[in-house]
Amino acid sequence: MDGKDALAFISSNALTLAQAAGALDARMADRPLTAYVAVAEGLLDGPAACEAGRRGRGRRRAKGRGARPDYVQSGGGTGPARCTAAPHDQERHEGREHGREHGREAAMNGDGGEDRGGTAAEAETGAETGEGMRGTPGAGPGADTGTAARLQKLFEGHRLTPTQRRIAHCMVRRAADAPFLSSVELAELAGVSQPSVTRFAVALGFDGYPALRKHLREVAPAATARGTGSYNEYQQAVQAEIDNLRHLAAVLADPGPVVRAGRLFAASRPLPVLGLRAATAQAAGFAYFARKVHPDVRLLDEGGTMLTDRIDAAVQAGASTLLCFALPRHPREVVDALEYARAAGLTVVTVADSAFAPVARHTDLLLPAAVGTGLAFDTACAPMLLGRVLLEAMCDALPDAQARLEEFDAKAAERGLFVE
Repeated sequence: MDGKDALAFISSNALTLAQAAGALDARMADRPLTAYVAVAEGLLDGPAACEAGRRGRGRRRAKGRGARPDYVQSGGGTGPARCTAAPHDQERHEGREHGREHGREAAMNGDGGEDRGGTAAEAETGAETGEGMRGTPGAGPGADTGTAARLQKLFEGHRLTPTQRRIAHCMVRRAADAPFLSSVELAELAGVSQPSVTRFAVALGFDGYPALRKHLREVAPAATARGTGSYNEYQQAVQAEIDNLRHLAAVLADPGPVVRAGRLFAASRPLPVLGLRAATAQAAGFAYFARKVHPDVRLLDEGGTMLTDRIDAAVQAGASTLLCFALPRHPREVVDALEYARAAGLTVVTVADSAFAPVARHTDLLLPAAVGTGLAFDTACAPMLLGRVLLEAMCDALPDAQARLEEFDAKAAERGLFVE
């Protein structure tokens, strides 16, 4: 479209361009007139694009890491989509997508395309994370391995809204799929509106979601350079856990947060340990070993109305810290319990699958350890190992830990508890 055609389009679609002005972000302020026209065109065909998006939903990746959904290429056929347009056409393409996404939201919400900031559930989950472990580039072996680890680094350092944190958490959970998901699919998986996905990409410093996805695809080969394409799904699940452990090793290059947690556990008498549903095993394992060196460890592994009573009892007995293991899918009871514990004056230390987990806003010290998602049920090697590391830090902070262990061993030998 040349300059005359653009002016003619503006004169005949003034209202639509007013909507386009609201849709554009600061990053498009210095773009040529045709970019604004592209957004307006996208707003005009927004309802039709919305219907096409609905038809596209439900496309799901086949079981196994090697399978990918099909996308139409610019030159025909199937495979990961690639943009082969000239720079000027690419700009118009991104502008149209930006406008279409606002048009879809307008069609779905029945209004002028205003983002309502997500659902009540989105507002409830996710907030600015407090202190916690952070991976740093080059910090020890494996610092750059694992798709989930790279996503985590990409998101860190950005102030994200609760809705955007929900998207980030979804992408970390589906790290292997993230470079191949459309904005419609990602929005559906995260439970947010599609324009929220676009704004999320802009918040990370990209021109839009296509640019973010292109970046993810460019760095994705690093994760498969070891020839993982020949692995079956069980081997891929093991390799994913190895990557998670390597990332944990890199994060532990800074032992400060773990040392602080160990001291908090040692000073808390009693020490309540919370873990519900999928996290019950991690909480129970920690409590079992912790009782051998800590004088009073209380396992909170049952929900219901009694949970807050048991938190109250721990506080009244002198507890100062609560340790929580929180793994997906995150029970609402855990989020409510952590909020209640902090209100009661407890310092909350949480081992979670990512820094963007729903429990983050109710945590004083967050220690992330990724879970594997390649099998029907999540695998939690890294959270389990981090729990053992925390046990070691607590032992270091308890002056009588060694004496207690020796006493237990002597009594176990007298009673013949173990066969070896």
